[in-house]
Formats: sequence, C-alpha cells, structure tokens
Amino acid sequence: MGAILVTRHQRVMGGVSKRMVCFLCISCFCLGVLLVNRILSVSELAGGKEASSKGSYKRRYLERSVHCERKETSIPGDILGQVSRTHDIIMSLDKTISDLEMQLAAARAAQVSDQDTFQKTVGSQTEPLKGRRKVFFVMGIMTAFSSRKRRDSIRDTWMPQVENLRRMEQEKGIVMRFVIGRSSTPGGVLDRAIEAEEEQHQDFLRLNHLEGYHELSSKTQIYFSIAVALWDADFYIKVDDDVHVNLGVLASNLAHHKSKQRVYIGCMKSGPVLAKQGVKYHEPEYWKFGEDGNKYFRHATGQLYAISKDLATYISANRHILHKYANEDVSLGSWFIGLDVEHIDERSMCCGTPPDCEWKAQAGNACAASFDWSCSGICKSVERMEEVHQRCGEDEGTIWHLSI
Repeated sequence: MGAILVTRHQRVMGGVSKRMVCFLCISCFCLGVLLVNRILSVSELAGGKEASSKGSYKRRYLERSVHCERKETSIPGDILGQVSRTHDIIMSLDKTISDLEMQLAAARAAQVSDQDTFQKTVGSQTEPLKGRRKVFFVMGIMTAFSSRKRRDSIRDTWMPQVENLRRMEQEKGIVMRFVIGRSSTPGGVLDRAIEAEEEQHQDFLRLNHLEGYHELSSKTQIYFSIAVALWDADFYIKVDDDVHVNLGVLASNLAHHKSKQRVYIGCMKSGPVLAKQGVKYHEPEYWKFGEDGNKYFRHATGQLYAISKDLATYISANRHILHKYANEDVSLGSWFIGLDVEHIDERSMCCGTPPDCEWKAQAGNACAASFDWSCSGICKSVERMEEVHQRCGEDEGTIWHLSI
C-alpha cells in the first residue's frame, strides 16, 4: 500500500513538474524578452535624447564659436574706424584749443597796461588800449628819426594821406602806420620833431623802444605785440621805408591766404651766415648754425613780409623768451622754426626797380613791392621813389575798387 502511494505521488509530481516547468520556462522567457526589449527601448530613447542634447549643445557651441570668430574677425575693422573717428575728434579739439589759446593770448595782450611795453601816441596824447577793431591787415612801415624825407617820399606816392588814410581803414580794413620808438633823451628834440610830424599827418605808431640799428629785432617784436593788442587783423605786415608798395596787388595776394592759419608770406631766402667781424650783416652767433660756410634756415627777406594773426599773437605772448639774432629777418624766421607754419614764397613781394617791375606790369604780373637787392631797398629812395611809382605803380583807384 505504501509502495503504491509513493509511486503515484512520484508520477503525479513528475507530471506536474514537467508541465509547470515548461510553462514557467516559457513564461520566464517571454517575460525576459519583454523586459529586455523594454530596457533596450528605454536605453535607446535615453541615449537618443542624450545624443540629441549633446548634438544640440555641440551645435550651439559651434554656433557661438563661429559667432565669436566672426566678431573677432570684425573687431579690427571696428577698431580702425574708432581710431579714425577718435583721431578726427582729437584733431578738431586740438584746433579748437589752439584757436582758444591764441584768442586768450590776444586778449591778454590787449589788456596789458604796462607802458614800458605798449604805447600808442595820437598827436600829443597817449591813448589807452581799448577794444580791438577787426581789420584786414596792419602795415607797419619801419622808420627812423633821420628818415623824414623817406617818409615824405612814401606819403607823396603810394601811401594815402590823412582823410584817405582813415577812409581806407573804415572801408577796406587796411591800417598803415610809420613805426618808430623813442630817442635816448626822452622829450628831446628828436621826439618833439616826431610829435610835430604826427600832429600834421596822424600816421605814426609810437613804441616805447630805444631806436638803434642793432635793436631792429626788438623793435619788430614790439611792433607785432602792440599791433596785435590794438587791431584784430588777418595779417600783420612789416615793410621798410625805402620800398615801393602797390597796395592793391599786395591786398589781392594776401586775400588768397585769408582762410589759412599760421602763414608766413614773403620772398623766402637762405643766405650765408657771415662769421667775419666788421662786415655788413655779421652774425655774432654764427657758431649756432654749424660749420663755417653754412647758410641760414629759410626765412623771408626783411624788406617786406606778412604774418597771419596766429603768428603775431604767438610773438606777443612769448616776446620775453624769443631769442633775437643780429639780423631782424633771421630773428623772425627763427621764431617760427619749431612751429607748424606754412612758408609762402611770394616773389611779387621782391621785384626789382625799373625796368624789372615795369616789364612785369606790362606782362600782367604787377609787383606788390619793388626795391634794389644791392641796397636792400630802393637805392637813393628819396630821389627815386617818384620815378619807381610812375613807372611801376598801380592805378590810384585799384585799391578802392578791390573787393576784399
């Protein structure tokens, strides 16, 4: 009995076990397949998203890199543009500052009350410095106590007199004065003679300066300083009293340069530096110009030249520290060496006397000034000024009909 039960039990268990084992195996297999597929799907999806995210990030990084590269590539152009604009602004500011400095210096010069430096005499009365009047140019004719006849020869030829002189100032903005200092004995016979002449002609500009041939550089310096203080001119001119001038031609030439700054106009030259003592135009400081036989720097000949307002103001503002050489024209040229100055070589300002100036006038190239190089002025100017004027002078109405 017991044996039969055992055998049946084994058979039943054996049967069930096989079916169950098969079912369980199949179920486990299917479940495993499902689980594996699910896991793979999730992994692929996660991997795809991660890859997509990485790809997107990489694309964004590359885009940013390219954008940065583009910006870096465009920076040099932007910098050049900014530098150019900044340079233009700086140049504009520099010009403005320069103009303001010149105006300030001129204003200071105009307010100077030191009678040791500035003095203007009209008749026998000293006129204090007042507000400056705007004019085209101021011409200072350098003269001396002994040159009365030279002055009269100019008055009788190319320089307007009394009423016409005032009219020219009012209508044309042209101011002309004989420039002279004082004698070594103030109030003496020489000074009184000039005062009497001034009362008659009213065409002097008096300087508180001791007259003397070796003081011409100082005289010129003081002349420009006082002229700047008294008149607001486009140009300031220096001319010797033995030179013939055609005012219309001179005014027309200057008008071409009216809009320019820092111009120095005249017959430019570069003569030898004369080291030998006792000769005319000896330069005591010849050693400053190098070895023997050297020439001066480029400068205008002293018979006639013009400088713009900025340069005259510069002389006025720095007169106490500007070095003066033996020759006045050299001194003036040296004051501009370190400045940004345009030198204009105007040959019409240094024509010869007849027949030179006469031929040029006939050819349509009228001269602004005439003199003899051999005499540094018109030789025997008192006797010959009238002849030069008749043969080389412009029509009397030229200056009056000129539109400046």
